[in-house]
Amino acid sequence: MSNSLILNCTPHEVRVAFLEEDTIAEIYVERHHDQSLVGSLYKGRVIRVLPGMQAAFVDIGLERAAFLYVADVVDPRRAHPDRNTLSETRADLTARPIQSLLYEGQEIMVQVSKEPIGTKGARVTSHISIAGRHLVYMPTVEHVGISRRITDDEERRRLKDILEALVPDGGGFVARTAAEGHSVAELRADLEFLSQVWNDILTRMEQSPAPATLYEDLDLVLRTARDLVTPEMDVIYVDQAEQYQRLTRFMRRFMPKYLDKVKLYEGKEPIFDVFGVEIELNRALGRKVWLKSGGYLIIDQTEALTAIDVNTGRYVGKRNLEETIIKTNLEAVDEIVRQLRVRNIGGIIIIDFIDMEREGNRDRVYTALAEALQRDRARTNILKISDLGLVEMTRKRVRDSLLRALSEPCFYCDGSGFLKSRTSVSYEVYRNVIRDQDLFDQPNVLIQVHPRVAETLLETERSVLLELEERLKKRIHVQSRPDFHLEHYEMSGWEET
Repeated sequence: MSNSLILNCTPHEVRVAFLEEDTIAEIYVERHHDQSLVGSLYKGRVIRVLPGMQAAFVDIGLERAAFLYVADVVDPRRAHPDRNTLSETRADLTARPIQSLLYEGQEIMVQVSKEPIGTKGARVTSHISIAGRHLVYMPTVEHVGISRRITDDEERRRLKDILEALVPDGGGFVARTAAEGHSVAELRADLEFLSQVWNDILTRMEQSPAPATLYEDLDLVLRTARDLVTPEMDVIYVDQAEQYQRLTRFMRRFMPKYLDKVKLYEGKEPIFDVFGVEIELNRALGRKVWLKSGGYLIIDQTEALTAIDVNTGRYVGKRNLEETIIKTNLEAVDEIVRQLRVRNIGGIIIIDFIDMEREGNRDRVYTALAEALQRDRARTNILKISDLGLVEMTRKRVRDSLLRALSEPCFYCDGSGFLKSRTSVSYEVYRNVIRDQDLFDQPNVLIQVHPRVAETLLETERSVLLELEERLKKRIHVQSRPDFHLEHYEMSGWEET
């Protein structure tokens, strides 16, 4: 069992798969014309302050204005507040009048915290953080922190002592998971690099007119190396020579101890096919996900939330119903968490487990879900299973889900996923012919419809046409139009020649 990164690079797109214990855990896709904005810094101009929403809209040079909430505004009267104090007084921060902090036309430095999703613009904050390999620099707070994923108490104390000795006045640093086990010299180098980046940003802030880009985060190839490569990573495969060279240069400068893990894939078969990623990628766009036992999940993503339904399917169990249910639910837990990560599903998530009679079984499923989510790098929050077998949870959403990133609403059904049935369209035609009968002066009525609707009218719903002819005392002609939408039809008077 191994952990690996698989990079599929083309001139127009980069796709990255993270395999955890030989199982696909996360997939990232970035098109060169649509690169990620999260982490990028901008000099923006406040174009509208909304006291009723405690928010403001900021022009940062994108198609849609960015959204800035009051809790994400740094109060200039509180220079370098402590991050712990900020978290304790968040209610006070949200209670501050937004108009006391911002005004229209004001120029302000902001950082994108969430990608534009759907019709919404980017979410931004003025609490800046700049990520390095081992550290995250936060120039607006004075705080030293350690990643919660570093669990060894002695190592946490060691890192905190090092940072408290290194960190200059004004600004704070957090040790990332990748900092574990690294020397003072390595941490100092990262700190000095991030401080220099910040000084360059301040220089551009002074010299550039708003809106302007002050800093852009790394692209997907280098970003995944920075964020995902850990001592547990066994190998990194790259299938393009140019990107392989870029990655090795980056690793040699910032992560030399992992340089030997980077391999150039030179096989003839596409790299995503070799590792089974292409199949999983297509599977992640579907609604139904089969479980090994024969049960299955139904995953429906909407604008407001994602609903996941667990079903026993073909699995009938061996002993009794309760045992069948608990086994299906426990198997579903691991697959649900994996699908959340692979599909990058965020926001509100409702999981409908199969109803369990015993409270002990509900606790087992809840505990299994909580433990499985510990592998997820995204921040999650889950509530206990309700009496109806429902779990409410949230998962931090930073960018579009895989489904939204790789697909678009169906132009045929307008994203609803449903069309009117052929019978419904046939009856609608009937009602509208009667409604508009005074408009048909000719002795015949021509109805143009989609071929499937024409077939229905001429065969299974033939009585509809006969009744129309009897009622209107006119002949009804049905014309098949392959170029029509299933729900579209046209009616007109027609005089035979």
